[in-house]
Amino acid sequence: MKVHWTDTAEGHLDAIYAYIALDSLEYAKRMVDRLTRRSQQIAEHPFSGRRVPEYNIDQIREVIEGPYRIIYHIKPDQVDVVAVIHGAMDVLRSSEQKDE
Repeated sequence: MKVHWTDTAEGHLDAIYAYIALDSLEYAKRMVDRLTRRSQQIAEHPFSGRRVPEYNIDQIREVIEGPYRIIYHIKPDQVDVVAVIHGAMDVLRSSEQKDE
């Protein structure tokens, strides 16, 4: 199945890179590479990730890579990666702030 990274998710990757790069450009590149490589697992086995507990909807899933949650939405024809957030973040609070 095709995996599509939304603009929001790509923005999250850019922010993660920029934050880690303040300490180490090499580690920043490695972390972003690790995060994007998870696309292969998502493409081949979209239901292998767990349901996002905050939503508990079967089509909204996540995989964990290091301290980050890669949240994706399974659609009939593709999988959309909608967010890459630090595990300590509150998903519901961050999505409500975007709506304001």
